[in-house]
Order: sequence, then structure tokens, then C-alpha cells
Amino acid sequence: MKPLNPPITDWQGRRVWVIGASSGIGAALTGQLREAGAHLALSARSEGGLQAIAHQQDLLLSLTVTDAEAVARACDELIETWGAIDMVIYCAGVYSPMRAWEIDLECVDDTLMTNLQGVYHLLATIVPHYLRTGSGGLCLLASVAGFSGLPKALAYGPTKAAIINLAQILYSDLSSRGVGVYLVNPGFVETRLTQQNDFSMPALISPDQAAQSIITGMSKGRFEIHFPKRFTLPMRWLARLPDRLRFYLVNKAVSS
Repeated sequence: MKPLNPPITDWQGRRVWVIGASSGIGAALTGQLREAGAHLALSARSEGGLQAIAHQQDLLLSLTVTDAEAVARACDELIETWGAIDMVIYCAGVYSPMRAWEIDLECVDDTLMTNLQGVYHLLATIVPHYLRTGSGGLCLLASVAGFSGLPKALAYGPTKAAIINLAQILYSDLSSRGVGVYLVNPGFVETRLTQQNDFSMPALISPDQAAQSIITGMSKGRFEIHFPKRFTLPMRWLARLPDRLRFYLVNKAVSS
């Protein structure tokens, strides 16, 4: 069966912009792509965090994804420097555990702006470039938290559900125009975000394992890349259950 996306089996010389590169999955991807020979541009809120992971040959573009003008300037600068961008990987994201009786509007706004609005800031500048060149790739990190509503994900979960929906729309619009769209749905990954959780995290994996799964998925031309399957497949099954049974199982898991 023909893959949905162009399989990427050789990263040598590919011009890759990693947004949210300073920690977690973004930092792990940066290291593995560098070893594979990619030319890297790295962006994150924290300039110090970027300096800590960067090599001399990397381009550093410190920015806040909530600033549309900053994202556009960075994209234009990369195009001017490189001539074109072959792949953008959007790893930027924030998470704070939150229940319905704990709504913090400032936190909600930051989550919506970083996890979702920031993607639109990127799309507004990268999609016209890809359509001019007739090629390119866009990789968006969502989460299994976007499969269905889960406790403590009051702000985070809806943003990831939106990213899943958005990636599907982008694929429908752009795949016939030479643009690859890759959707990543990780389970629990050991990062500074998940360190906030006070509950058991089944099938927890390292950022390096997550990065390798993403690269493997791209090498097979997959649209959706989800991992580890021992956790993501049951989560997908859970999302498809009748409401009454799904709510029962989720509530039982939370109370146990």
C-alpha cells in the first residue's frame, strides 16, 4: 500500500526547523537529526536552553510562538539563509494539570496560545513558502490526550484534540500539493511537563525513544505516528467506546 506521506529515509543535508527544541522531545529530535546529517535551525522561548543543546553549525532563533511577527521574521530569515525549508517540526507546548474546579484563566490562555495559536502563526508563514516551492514537510506534536477527554487535562487536552483535527485538514489540503503532513501522538514521555503528574503513567518512555519513534514513522511515510503502541492502541480503543462505558472506565482509573 502506498504510504500517505513521502517516506524520509535520508536526512543528510535536509534543512529542518525544530520549534520547541530546548528540552524534551524537541531536544532529543535535535540530537538524532543532527547525527543523521540534517541542517538544523532551533527555536524556543529560552535562549539559554537553546545554547545548552546547540552545536556550532546550528542556527539559533529564539522566539515565542505566541508572537506571530516573531515567527514570521524567523521563517523569513531561514528562507533567506537557506533558500528553502524542507521540514518544520512543531514541538512547542505547555501543560499544567487542571481540574474543572481549578480553572486558572492565565494558564488556560497560555496553553491555548502556545499549543494551538502558535501553530497557526507558523502556518501563516510556512504554508505559502511550501506552496511556492511545491515541496516541504510539516510535523505537529499532539498527544493521546487529544483522543478523548481525560481528567487533569482541562486546558491541555482540548488543544491536542484541535491539533489532531487541524493536521487532518492540513493533510487534505496540502498533500496533493507536494507537502507532507505528519501527526505525532505520543503517550507518556519523561519530560519536565509530565514530571508535574502525581499519578501513575503507564508505558512511560524517554525523549530519545520518542524521537526515534518519530523518525521511524517518517521513514515509513506515515501520517499518524503514535507510540508506544502498548499504550496508544488501548487509548484509541477507549475513545471509541460508548459514552457510559468510557466515563465509567476513566472515572474508575482516576479513583483507583
